[in-house]
Amino acid sequence: MTSYVAAIDQGTTSTRCMIFDHSGNVVAVDQMEHEQIFPKAGWVEHNPEEIWNNTREVCAGALAKADMSPKDVAAVGITNQRETTVVWDRATGKPVYNAIVWQDTRTDRIVSKLGELGGGQERYRDRTGLPLATYFSGPKIKWILDNVDGARERAESGDLLFGNMDTWVLWNATGGTDGGVHVTDPTNASRTLLMDLDTLSWNHEICAEMGIPTSMLPEIRSSSEEYGKIRTKGALGGVPIAGILGDQQAATFGQACLSPGEAKNTYGTGNFVLLNTGTDKVMSDNGLLTTVCYKIGAQPTVYALEGSIAVTGSLVQWLRDNLRMIDSAPEIEQLAKGVEDNGGCYFVPAFSGLFAPHWRSDARGAIVGLTRYVNRGHMARAVLEATAFQTREVIDAMNADSGVPLKSLKVDGGMVSNELLMQFQADILNVSVVRPKVAETTALGAAYAAGLAVGFWSSEEDIRSNWVKDKQWDPELDDASRERQYRQWQKAVTRTFDWVDEDT
Repeated sequence: MTSYVAAIDQGTTSTRCMIFDHSGNVVAVDQMEHEQIFPKAGWVEHNPEEIWNNTREVCAGALAKADMSPKDVAAVGITNQRETTVVWDRATGKPVYNAIVWQDTRTDRIVSKLGELGGGQERYRDRTGLPLATYFSGPKIKWILDNVDGARERAESGDLLFGNMDTWVLWNATGGTDGGVHVTDPTNASRTLLMDLDTLSWNHEICAEMGIPTSMLPEIRSSSEEYGKIRTKGALGGVPIAGILGDQQAATFGQACLSPGEAKNTYGTGNFVLLNTGTDKVMSDNGLLTTVCYKIGAQPTVYALEGSIAVTGSLVQWLRDNLRMIDSAPEIEQLAKGVEDNGGCYFVPAFSGLFAPHWRSDARGAIVGLTRYVNRGHMARAVLEATAFQTREVIDAMNADSGVPLKSLKVDGGMVSNELLMQFQADILNVSVVRPKVAETTALGAAYAAGLAVGFWSSEEDIRSNWVKDKQWDPELDDASRERQYRQWQKAVTRTFDWVDEDT
């Protein structure tokens, strides 16, 4: 029996390949960043060909670091930044435009016009579980077809394909123009605004309203089954790709949140809280998304409530790259530790508008409460606290929707190494925050999905038994301070509304 499973983790800022053993331990990892392209204010793009080339390199790199051959790997899982949209030519394999990233807001007017057809932001929620927002893939596909010369005609004649990054990687990895598999899974399909949540199939009526030919769309298969083998020229040639999970659903799976009522929060470029609701499709009354959590083979679909926050870790990057206040992301913790509190300063990072629970595409970032007293340390602390405050907003909405207050929160992602942030998160939520031994659970979740499909892991109980607690933070802040700070945060959020005018 082969001893390992690999995962391709195609994220917003980098792509990596991770190799895991049967206990869920990391054996090897290789990672490469890709360029962040900002053509205009509010526009965010990636070069899909750069990402595919990086994917090939990190797969080879991880194998080399582990001193393995493809024969040692039982299966490969894919996890990916969701909603990021690629349209390419099926004959040449060339993208017709850069990938439009999930954070991008250029489709605001498309979204508004669709809402004017009736129902506004709620037009498609009963079928898709999602509000009409720039976040999702469907309006991005429409923008490409409307704005790239000849794209609509080529799409209608069947020459173009669409995929989120999972589909783009899978298609290329399994041969591309030479028999590439054009498939996605329900966790990614449910982020397009085009999939019916009940049937797990494309909704032809919504596709027609957006002017999207269904011939472009990938086949929707389960999250855990063999889709095809990696092309023989690939570093992992001949290994089956047998799992696909969007990054946040993958982290939920990797955190072993496999029962209704279990939740996790991933701290990455943005933050994403997912609550497993089991086979019940719970519709939100409080600004959350109803989404597919996972579908393992022929088993029933498992759903989730999700709170999506656009800007958290990327705010630290902004402080580093745009303002040059720090030289590396880890420095922010030491800078923030130099002060006792935020000095009255609150930072609302509505760079891409506000996602859950507000869904305000007209919002833009604001720093409020400034006085001459505020220094670099206070700013650094306000940046970290913004992540915790936004999470509190989402958890409050989740508690209201589910009717069951959260008792503790499992956390993962790059920012969970920041212990100041983790303690403040526990303080502002007034619940325990728990970090697992393997904090990068996104890749692990994709590996689990692939490994289950090929029998490397026998059941979900194997996943539960692999989960090990690393550290726990318990709340220490008194109630009066907690509610005063949160009240000030909520006031700061209102200052970001209505910033974007028709001519801006």
